[in-house]
Amino acid sequence: MRKIYIFDTTLRDGEQSPGVNLNTREKVEIAHQLEKLGVDRMEAGFPAASPGDLAAVNAVARAVKNASVVGLSRSRESDIDAVREALKGAADPRLHVFLATSPIHRKYKLKMEKHQVLEAAQSAIRYAKKYFSQIEFSLEDAGRTEADFRAEMVAMAVREGACVVNIPDTVGYLNPAEYGAIFKHLKETVPGIEKVQLSAHCHDDLGMATANTLAAILNGADQIEGTINGIGERAGNTAIEEIALALETRADFFGAKTGLTLGEIARTSRLVSKLTGMPVPGNKAIVGANAFAHESGIHQDGMLKEKTTYEIMSPETVGFKESKLVLGKHSGRHAFREQLLELGYTLEDEQLNEAFAKFKDLADKKKEITDDDLLALIEERLPDAPEKYSLESLSFSFATQAAPTASVSITVAGEGSRTAEASGNGTVDSIYNAIDQASGEDVTLVDYAIQAVTLGKDALGEVHVTLRQGETEVRGRGVSTDVLEASARAYIDALNRLAENRRMPSGRKGAEKVW
Repeated sequence: MRKIYIFDTTLRDGEQSPGVNLNTREKVEIAHQLEKLGVDRMEAGFPAASPGDLAAVNAVARAVKNASVVGLSRSRESDIDAVREALKGAADPRLHVFLATSPIHRKYKLKMEKHQVLEAAQSAIRYAKKYFSQIEFSLEDAGRTEADFRAEMVAMAVREGACVVNIPDTVGYLNPAEYGAIFKHLKETVPGIEKVQLSAHCHDDLGMATANTLAAILNGADQIEGTINGIGERAGNTAIEEIALALETRADFFGAKTGLTLGEIARTSRLVSKLTGMPVPGNKAIVGANAFAHESGIHQDGMLKEKTTYEIMSPETVGFKESKLVLGKHSGRHAFREQLLELGYTLEDEQLNEAFAKFKDLADKKKEITDDDLLALIEERLPDAPEKYSLESLSFSFATQAAPTASVSITVAGEGSRTAEASGNGTVDSIYNAIDQASGEDVTLVDYAIQAVTLGKDALGEVHVTLRQGETEVRGRGVSTDVLEASARAYIDALNRLAENRRMPSGRKGAEKVW
């Protein structure tokens, strides 16, 4: 089987999803899980974007030992220097340098002629070779670049010593036949092409990212680039889990496989969803809640007789469990710890005590505790620095003929307790107005979403909010069996993220985002 290398860009391109802003601790946590998943290369960020991004990339570089850590750079010496600084301490550092090549980018964005683009990219690679032995060069918007110029740029990168050349469909414009033909043409016409790996980087604007990436593999691509859950700019990137399972399930057709530990896919998907605040759609391939669910009577009958009648892969393959009922209010700490170990979590004593206390509180409210309940419980964000705001108490009143009112008490770090009461256009609105008064923060609620994490009338509710303050947008998340409490916790979580952004020297605000 031919190996397909996995280049994960969840921490860079994935973080460019609107409203997503991962802090350093969250990036490192995801990076550790990507190591467990077995990705070959992970792009940790764009160091030149801001001091905060450089520091976050450096933290990932120092934490990761079993994968190559990559920093993104424009074709500028200052950007390359920023990547050098960010990747100090990395076990296997790699530079990813890019320059746009399509006519529309050359004319409107770069204002450069073909020969200027070629010279700028060549100069950047030559400069980078002084400091990096592993260099990937990307032709931004390669899919809309003229075939002869695209081949000329790839040939230059090969001559200059790049080890990977990436051919991105930056705007998701191509179809599988077109994209596959590009790789076939490069393989057949570029001198020395066997010296490099060709990489596929697809976006999902027309819903063809996975199909295009598989077409590239069929036509000689050695590496694929994507994100967990397919998150990313606009409609997102190729979903890595979809490629991995397509190759695994149809090895007879593709003749290629990844080196991923497939059983870690579900947990990786869940972690990325929680920390980015981007819920996975129920009908999402491989990792959606309905991916292995069957409602039709005909389907159920077939499943009872033989699972392969309607399942081409098993939930266990990607790390899902079929069992639901796990623990209850009479369970002890030892059983709780053992179940967490089975789910893949090893907690220090202090973390275990905190999680166990939350579990006991939840067990008093719910008759049945499922694996999903436990995962929602322990995957709540634990801050890497003291939070500025914490929720003490919440009360509210509602009558059909009167405006709802809410009373909120919060603790402000270093200042003590504050209480405020407010009314609003609905109970959630009144809660948020009261929190605004108590905190003194001036914010705008951009988005509010609620979903049931688990099943039943006592299900855990998960609330996601997006707040804007000036030019900064952050997401917050709250979980509770009471959706109003979850709403308050999500709002407080978002306020803490705003406060955390303000503590950073230059923050990650205003970071330039690229394809």
